[in-house]
Amino acid sequence: MPPRPDTATAQTVDGAIGVPERARPVEPEHRPGRLRRLARAGRADWRRSALAAASGLALTAAFPPYGLWPLSIAAVAALALLTHRRTARQAAWTGFAFGLPFFVWLLQWLHVVGWDAVIGLSIIEAVFFVPLGAALALTSRLPGWPLWGGCLWVAEELVRDRLPFGGFPWGRLAFANSASPFTPLAALGGAPLVSFGVALTGGLVAAAVLAGWRSRGRGRQALIGLGAAVLAAAVAACGYAVPVPTKADGQLKVAVVQGNVAQPGMHFLGRPMMILNNHVDATLQLARDIKAGRVARPDLVIWPENSSDLDPFTYPQAYDAITRAVRTIGVPVLVGALVDGPDADHVQNEGILWSPVTGPGASYTKQHPVPFGEYVPFRKELTKVIHRLDEIQRDFYPGNHTGVMTMGGARLGDVICFEVAYDGIVRDTVNAGARAIVVQTNNATYGRTGQPEQQLAMYQLRAVEHGRAVVAAATSGISALVEPDGTVKRQSKEFTREVLNVHLPLRDGTTVADKIGAVPEWTLAMVGVLSCAVAIWLGRRGRMEDKGK
Repeated sequence: MPPRPDTATAQTVDGAIGVPERARPVEPEHRPGRLRRLARAGRADWRRSALAAASGLALTAAFPPYGLWPLSIAAVAALALLTHRRTARQAAWTGFAFGLPFFVWLLQWLHVVGWDAVIGLSIIEAVFFVPLGAALALTSRLPGWPLWGGCLWVAEELVRDRLPFGGFPWGRLAFANSASPFTPLAALGGAPLVSFGVALTGGLVAAAVLAGWRSRGRGRQALIGLGAAVLAAAVAACGYAVPVPTKADGQLKVAVVQGNVAQPGMHFLGRPMMILNNHVDATLQLARDIKAGRVARPDLVIWPENSSDLDPFTYPQAYDAITRAVRTIGVPVLVGALVDGPDADHVQNEGILWSPVTGPGASYTKQHPVPFGEYVPFRKELTKVIHRLDEIQRDFYPGNHTGVMTMGGARLGDVICFEVAYDGIVRDTVNAGARAIVVQTNNATYGRTGQPEQQLAMYQLRAVEHGRAVVAAATSGISALVEPDGTVKRQSKEFTREVLNVHLPLRDGTTVADKIGAVPEWTLAMVGVLSCAVAIWLGRRGRMEDKGK
């Protein structure tokens, strides 16, 4: 009879003598998917998730049309506190809980396309806050964590502004601070430096609150809290020390024609030629006012994007109507039109300079068409699932050069609609010699939703960033003149026919932001990424030391 095995070191498996317990292979533990783990973390800490969602909504209120910019600091501070010294997984969920309601409310103007578009885009944009939340938690264990947090916000915006499909910059902290003490920072480092200033201030406010809570007003922590509060105030006040160049080297008399549309929403076009005729009629009325001596003759007339709802090179009636208006006014007119592209599958969104003598001449083609609005990625596959995409019958063909043209005797830079949100396009236009920035836009689809006000804030920031006046022509509003210091000098009401006769300041000098380009953005982003890497390395080294002990 074989000896009985020691029960402390062996076991019977299916009636046979087993291997020792410590040598038996361990079955792999089933791990739920990443999204399921995030959802589980959210359920386990619903109060923190609710606070994160409320903070995200507060950030939305910092943007136009509400414009409560101090809430951008408060929202950043709240996210810093909610992720402070949490695990990366917990903070990743907190970031998503912050980002989703923020974008749903910020982008609600997309509901005219469909609420599925609002939710879908908001989810995509909120995903970028997942690594941001995790990174904020990791770096919160490092000395000077508010600084690293500010850099991480810039890194998040850098990636989101470029991915996917060329990115979507809506919701940058800088765009909530186009008329705040942080705005002058744009002249030094562009929109990224403004975002960094806001995020750093928010982080310092969070540090002050945290130290104050721990100290209850006594001891070393109280001094740390006071120091953080003073630093936050100092960063917020830094913009006042930045010189914003505003002295004009000349000016141009410009008439901005807002012809209006048939109705707001997806079907703003009305019957063919209606929008074009609106702009022709407004221009002819301007010519009568000039002849009667009520207004001075401008050097240039600017029509908005899509002011010609028919391709003037394909439809003779559109060509003739534009020519009649231009010859009557007697000065060049910048016309916005969709024209046939290089092949039958594409169209081009163009600004065409129309001379009263020689007709159509120099033109600018929009460089950055909007995905799912002006072209359909993976058209063959997606149109089988999303039938609404069939309404975009032809994709927009992108241009390959800036919109700098000599208009009315001055070199101006044309930028079309959403392109004003992209740093590189506007910066390249100024560096190519534009003495002022012209924005042709058509916001009729999103009229009275807050989107035109959000875009107007971008004009203000770009004016300060580049030291250039911005004149915007919109089909239904908001048309505006923004001075180089970001002041809105004139603006139209939405859904009215209106002509703004303005004196456009011209400048030749460039700002520091123009000269150094994207260097501040990439530098701050890399510092943020490296700080996160250092935090991970220190955490692993600490665990190894603990295991050794």
